[in-house]
Amino acid sequence: MRERLVLLVMSALLSSAAWGQQPAQNSAQNGSQQVMPGMDMSGSGKSSQDMSNMKDMPMRGDKDAESDASAHAMNSMEGHMDMGPHMKMTALRQPKPGDSERAKAVVEAARKASEKYTDYHAALADGYKIFHPEIPQKMYHFTNYQYAFEAAFQFNPDHPTSLLYEKHGEDYKLIGAMYTAPKRMTEDQLDERVPLSVAQWHEHVNFCTAPAGRKNEYLIPHPQFGLRGSIVTQEACDAAGGTFHPVIFNWMVHVYPFEKDQASVWSVERQHGDAD
Repeated sequence: MRERLVLLVMSALLSSAAWGQQPAQNSAQNGSQQVMPGMDMSGSGKSSQDMSNMKDMPMRGDKDAESDASAHAMNSMEGHMDMGPHMKMTALRQPKPGDSERAKAVVEAARKASEKYTDYHAALADGYKIFHPEIPQKMYHFTNYQYAFEAAFQFNPDHPTSLLYEKHGEDYKLIGAMYTAPKRMTEDQLDERVPLSVAQWHEHVNFCTAPAGRKNEYLIPHPQFGLRGSIVTQEACDAAGGTFHPVIFNWMVHVYPFEKDQASVWSVERQHGDAD
């Protein structure tokens, strides 16, 4: 049953590879094409001036790997803490003047942007797409793919890439939001978006794609491949016949703007536990 589920997810995600050849607006309106929240976004219609900003956009091989990783991630929802060498987080920095105020402004923007979607039907009506609602998840991403595309070029705290919900029976409870940033960005550039003295961004690293015909090995106990795999180096991946990718997906950070204190709003433990 689990293998059938993975094949279903892979099929849906691989069909999304064509997204990068369509305008972002069309993608956001097409619910049948889904990409893992936080994936590098590419699209057409950009001017020649924008092309210099697109050096981090994935080539076809990267998209295939990210689709593979997306499918596997849906079966790795027990929490990031177990990912070890497959997850990288930014280091906390010493506070600088203005950091607290900047972080509070992001939290306020996230609260205002998301609170009108307490009723998840309003999010759907505004074009947000649930990432694979048919698969049980600890937390569901309702993603705005236009905002995801925008985040590849500029940071707008009024436009979080995803709204975060927990499932309660047939209803969804809004718990927070997620921002993304291109994987090419340095920590200094991430600090300009959200102060690293307050928040920690994360990205998924050291992903070894399983060889063709061996995708079911993502699900076995103690796998070699994927986000929980024992393989963490190029050499080991090559030896096993896989394809190694140093980084999968964009930088991501969660914010829980309805919490009462800063530690809870930017909770690293919760960010680890709420899988992306």
